[in-house]
Amino acid sequence: MKSLWHQLTLLTLSLWHQLTLSALPLWHQLTLSTLSLHQWRSASYLHGLLRPLRRWRQSSFMLQWGDFIGAAFVCLVFAIAPFVSDDKSSLAVLLAACAGFWVLLTLSDGDDSSEQAVGNQAETARSPQRWQNWLNPSRSPLATPIHFMVVLYWGVSAAATALSPVKRAAFTGLSKLTLYLILFALMARVLRSPRVRSWVTGIYLHAALLVSCYGIQQKTFGVKALATWVDPTSPSAKEPRVYSYLGNPNLLAAYLLPAIALSLVAFFVWRRKGPKLLAITMVIANSACLYYTGSRGGWIGFAAMIFILLVLLLHWWSVYLPRFWRTFALPTVLGASIAVIVLAVLLVAPLRDRASTVFVGRQDSSNNFRINVWMSVLEMIRDRPILGIGPGNVAFNSIYPYYQRPRFSALSAYSIPLEIAVETGIIGLTCFVWLLLVTFNIGWQQLQRLRATRDLDGFWLMGAIATLVGLLSHGLVDTVWYRPQINTLWWLMIALIASYYTLPTETKEDVSKTEVRI
Repeated sequence: MKSLWHQLTLLTLSLWHQLTLSALPLWHQLTLSTLSLHQWRSASYLHGLLRPLRRWRQSSFMLQWGDFIGAAFVCLVFAIAPFVSDDKSSLAVLLAACAGFWVLLTLSDGDDSSEQAVGNQAETARSPQRWQNWLNPSRSPLATPIHFMVVLYWGVSAAATALSPVKRAAFTGLSKLTLYLILFALMARVLRSPRVRSWVTGIYLHAALLVSCYGIQQKTFGVKALATWVDPTSPSAKEPRVYSYLGNPNLLAAYLLPAIALSLVAFFVWRRKGPKLLAITMVIANSACLYYTGSRGGWIGFAAMIFILLVLLLHWWSVYLPRFWRTFALPTVLGASIAVIVLAVLLVAPLRDRASTVFVGRQDSSNNFRINVWMSVLEMIRDRPILGIGPGNVAFNSIYPYYQRPRFSALSAYSIPLEIAVETGIIGLTCFVWLLLVTFNIGWQQLQRLRATRDLDGFWLMGAIATLVGLLSHGLVDTVWYRPQINTLWWLMIALIASYYTLPTETKEDVSKTEVRI
């Protein structure tokens, strides 16, 4: 009997191995693992027309500091974002400035070959020695498969705008999306430098700490209820929900999710005792403030994010674990996570009262509101399933009144998948899922590379991956993801992952053999 069981086990493993090997080429194509955009850039006639701009850049004093100036723009975005929630024009102007500078920087760029290397050496020679680390990021490529998917997603959104029944309103949304995507491109460029990466994440974490401290102060001294959306008949109705500088508890919860993940991994990256104590303080303050928001979506995102982060940390350290724990560490973490959540819900009365409203369906007014909005949005998707109504909340607000249930007006779909589907149709939603697939695949590949070399930058990568999962989980029941304070953080996480991208080994070997002419 044991011999038969052993043979069946070996046969099953053999079949699984064969299926895996046969599926690998398809998986590589699906995740664009073999895509080599740098080959087009270095050999393209179209890109060659920009050589005069590249010669001008080498003689320009300002553009010698191009990456440093771009990093300063990015740092400024995250330094002021939570404090200008009532003044959208300030952040819009700053995003437009980032977009303009990125266009100037990119058009005057050299190739990823010897020409760019010579240009960089010339720039460094004219620059102070202490800024060399700023001006010379790692030699990772400027264009990645993530960039390709971002451009494809923008193209689908542009097509949805062109075919929208409210073209002017959709164009407004497309303009906003374009600013965010160009900000991603600028961040992916400057974050290739480890020093810039450290400064950008550090500035965001310090801004988030100030936001959390003010939120805790609101909890301590009381706060006027603003847009709390709590069912007055719920036991948790009397519990104040903090919103800090952002003016909305759900928005604050989404803003703090990346801060919690990044401050957790910062504890392992920062080496001195002082910074480690600061990281612990950030984790405690951000987590406490997140709890005080009373945001059920934020709590769901927090649980998903922490679980993924624990799994990634276990994978990182698995090479140091005994054989027994390599096998049973993941089930143990899963069981322990579920146990902690259950105990917290059972023992903490405010958490229990608030969390229980998730399961009462339409009996909770907030749930009932969202369900009615979702029903209306599904009807909108049914009428325009291919490319939707066009991107942006202005287009949504122009079409939604024709579908809304009485007394259930809404500014968005209150769900990221539904919002993307209603704005850009099934094609846009498929493209977005593809973008996520490519992003997570690259994140995993680069994590394996950093793990093999024990590079501490892998912790930032784990924080970015876990944050994306947390924001997506929160976004299943809310759309604060579209607010500038959150959308910039979303693209920061994707830019962090893209900044670690390196060319596959076989691509590096064949780079001189392949030419693509346009």
